[in-house]
Amino acid sequence: MKKLKRNERIGALVKVLSDSPNKVFTLSYFTELFNAAKSTVSEDLVIVKRLMDKMAIGKVVTIPGAAGGVRYEPFSSKEDIGILLDDICEAINDTKRIIPGGFLFLTDVLYNPAYVSKIGSIFAEYFMKNSIDYVITVETKGIPIAMMTAHALNVPLVIVRNENRVTEGSTLSINYVSGTTGKLRTMYAPKRSIEKGSNVLIIDDFMKGGGTAKGLVDLINEFDSNVKGIGVLIETIEPQDKMVSDYISLLTLDERSYDEGIRIFPSERFDSEKS
Repeated sequence: MKKLKRNERIGALVKVLSDSPNKVFTLSYFTELFNAAKSTVSEDLVIVKRLMDKMAIGKVVTIPGAAGGVRYEPFSSKEDIGILLDDICEAINDTKRIIPGGFLFLTDVLYNPAYVSKIGSIFAEYFMKNSIDYVITVETKGIPIAMMTAHALNVPLVIVRNENRVTEGSTLSINYVSGTTGKLRTMYAPKRSIEKGSNVLIIDDFMKGGGTAKGLVDLINEFDSNVKGIGVLIETIEPQDKMVSDYISLLTLDERSYDEGIRIFPSERFDSEKS
């Protein structure tokens, strides 16, 4: 490969690292990619690190040792998170979103790549310190957010089904009580989807009573694994006593105000400074 100029290498470094969050790249990978000396690549990485720090668009972490290298960690400033959550609140704040049965239409928000990619990065940054091995969610609306969180953490996504599927082989199942309807339901996950002793992060789009999250906690315990965090995009004010207590939410919905319009606002449970 023809040697690149420094500004070209810087652009390529930013692209490669940010496209694969939390993936460790060795210096040798970049020296071969750019046909450059390790000292040159090291100097380039120092510039990239300073650039990302200055613009608050991510962190470049150096990993020492023979098996070391560098990796990119997503980062969002408190201001950027506030702007994102305010934008989502504004998008949802429309009485036309209330559909028969008292449900809230959120599909366009949950399937908007501009929103879910940033939400995934926020969750990933918040829970990164917990050494997550898997992200888990229940089909279907929580999948985009969970997928983006798994991508930002560079770990597999496990999708729990509401029915048993022969294409997924033998499964573990558990009965749980829906926090929304109070009805008994069953969830299924392939036995080979989570290795014993893993650290698992639960991500979902919506929490009312917390029954689904409690079911996922119990299911993860069946895998002899550890729940290392629960993150949801939106939680409702009522009921105040959820079936789980140790979780974070980005937004809070006050369903009691539907007659006067939708009231949704950034959650007090999330503090970006603690991530």
